[in-house]
Amino acid sequence: MNLLNLIHQKDGPLTRELLRQPGGFGLGQVPARHQPERTSQMVCGYFSTGCSLNIHLKDHQAVGLTPSSDSPVNIGMACPKGWEALTVLDSDDRATTPLLRNEQTGQLDPIDWLQAADVFVDRIKSIQKEHGNDSVAFLGTGQLPTEELAFLGALAKFGMGMIHGDGNTRQCMATAVAAYKESFGFDAPPYTYQDFEESDVIVLVGSNLCIAHPIMWERVMKNRDANTVIVIDPRATETAAQSDLHLPLKPKSDLMLLYGIASVLVNENWIDEAYIEQHTSGFDEFKKFVSEVSLPQIAWESGIPEQEIRDLAQMIHEGQRVSFWWTMGVNQSHQGTRTAQAIINLALMTGNIGRPGTGANSVTGQCNAMGSRLFSNTTNLMGGHRFDDQADRQKIASLLNIAVEKIPDQNSWSYDRIVDEIESGKIKALWVVCTNPAHSWIQQDRFRQLAAKLDFLVVQDMYRSTETAEIADLVLPAAGWGEKEGTLINSERRLNVIKQVRRAPGQALSDFNIFRLLADRWGCAEMFSEWTSPEAVFQILKRCSAGQPCDITGIADYQMIDSQHGIQWPFPEQDALSSQEKSSQRRLFEDGRYFHDDERAKFVFEQEAAVLEPPCDAYPLILLTGRGSAAQWHTQTRTAKSAVLRKLSVMDAFVEVHPEDAKCRGIRQSQTVCLTTRRGQMQVRAVVTTGVQQGTLFVPMHYDQINKLTLSSFDPYSRQPSYKHCAAELTVTPASVK
Repeated sequence: MNLLNLIHQKDGPLTRELLRQPGGFGLGQVPARHQPERTSQMVCGYFSTGCSLNIHLKDHQAVGLTPSSDSPVNIGMACPKGWEALTVLDSDDRATTPLLRNEQTGQLDPIDWLQAADVFVDRIKSIQKEHGNDSVAFLGTGQLPTEELAFLGALAKFGMGMIHGDGNTRQCMATAVAAYKESFGFDAPPYTYQDFEESDVIVLVGSNLCIAHPIMWERVMKNRDANTVIVIDPRATETAAQSDLHLPLKPKSDLMLLYGIASVLVNENWIDEAYIEQHTSGFDEFKKFVSEVSLPQIAWESGIPEQEIRDLAQMIHEGQRVSFWWTMGVNQSHQGTRTAQAIINLALMTGNIGRPGTGANSVTGQCNAMGSRLFSNTTNLMGGHRFDDQADRQKIASLLNIAVEKIPDQNSWSYDRIVDEIESGKIKALWVVCTNPAHSWIQQDRFRQLAAKLDFLVVQDMYRSTETAEIADLVLPAAGWGEKEGTLINSERRLNVIKQVRRAPGQALSDFNIFRLLADRWGCAEMFSEWTSPEAVFQILKRCSAGQPCDITGIADYQMIDSQHGIQWPFPEQDALSSQEKSSQRRLFEDGRYFHDDERAKFVFEQEAAVLEPPCDAYPLILLTGRGSAAQWHTQTRTAKSAVLRKLSVMDAFVEVHPEDAKCRGIRQSQTVCLTTRRGQMQVRAVVTTGVQQGTLFVPMHYDQINKLTLSSFDPYSRQPSYKHCAAELTVTPASVK
């Protein structure tokens, strides 16, 4: 009996068995066999921090939560979003049944799952038949569990023949991925959160931990040995206000500033020559490059006095355990990859890597960006393998028991290329899973206009009200966090488990079982006969990871992950008998061996590139965006559902403007103003503050209109958008003039 029949024969024994399984269709009782009577521990589904939460149960249904005190990640703490993680599941705008666009009325009408599956398969196959397999693409997310991400990528590429698919991790982490791969030989953040507490010098570049990752900032505050916390950021952020030293550099001058720091370290011979000689390559070329930079010129370009650059270099030199951290302020840049590598170079040249309290450490955004990066079949073949490598394709095909011809022999187009090819007419259909590009993608209006050109837009989401779902042709209702099972991998490479502790509403299915249903209807279910549950897929992913830097073959099952409060990769089979103490904190590169063939890290560098859109007479200001509240998340798709989180954040859009810029424009505090770029305008409330530099503006990324204004500028290596810099102007609206 196939899955379609199971859905329509709910009284059958097979259906009852399916509904008892974790991550089932979401139509039945939460499975009791995995739940303790009163509490169940699971990982939060917002940040990449990976906090553990104790879910309190009544009749096997979640009724509340508290942070887990025995977790090595959050140690009994939770941010506002974590506390409200269950509340947002009860929203009235949950997607509860499939919806299909009515060609006559233009409305989205309810349909059943059988019809939805038929429409999906018939429309996609028809488009592929007429225009080729590369006419259909998918966009995934760092919000799905690893097993669902793997299923999506495998089904789309191996089962349905799609060539192109990317994830919204392209918007937040692609730069770090590209930098690590080129510098280390693999996408390998080296640290553990314990390093926050063991550094004596902490350098934060473009990272507002207080707001963006509050539990990580709490770990910094637990550090009793840190002599100096240094923040390099154009804004006087909440984190900068708590730091020992804030360097308010000019926007997008960070690459040259970092080269200036390296220049001082080289010229003063404040480097670890032994480490460089034994464990790196390319330093002589890098040394020559930074020796020739002009420190006075860098001081002028960055706005940081030459002596402060020298002082910072000396602090790094004198530190015994220096850690460097970056996040979106670096990643979302027209030259983000080289900027991230400039940070990596500082760690390598001073030997601050592979030891407690050290490292060149990227802080991830989404809860499972790491799982997406390793196993989603988007930027690489699952397990960190390569699509364009015949041996890798053959290996994965053998492990999955599929024909090697089913695996594409070329890399996917990146997110921006997929969008561009909608405009060119090459992409005719798009399958969007658990992400909201009609809000989040750069230069938002362009995406919405291009989406209208698609022959078929499918949105699979837990809410029917997202900006992307509202323009879809077909909406597939999905279960959310707490309504299904799987694993998430956090910033420090720690795997942890989510569990089904609630019923999904209405006819909503777990994404995993939506994929099972579509595979069955497509006619490729046999290819996925082993993919019967998330935990079964976890065993498949273990096989795919074997021998890779991300090897997890030593992890027996979900229960083992649970019992150890999460396990960091790598955890190969030979480590399975190691002590819990060893497995709870696992740094990379302790032996100085990297993942290139020569086992050395590479110094990578390049001349600075100009921004795409500098200020001009018509648009004399620079617009920056970023996270603006610890109580809101990305596009507010979930967090805006919580009354508590709404009260803890500013729901009406605002812009931060320097007093001098406000004064010369006649702008008063809290006045309604018009923010304009070459792409559009939005009405915002003025917040006059010295927290931003003169000549710059800041608007939180959470508001639904902000990405109408941002510029389609991309890092050439990571293809990550630069949300942090475009030319703008601010004017008083006529209605606000008294």
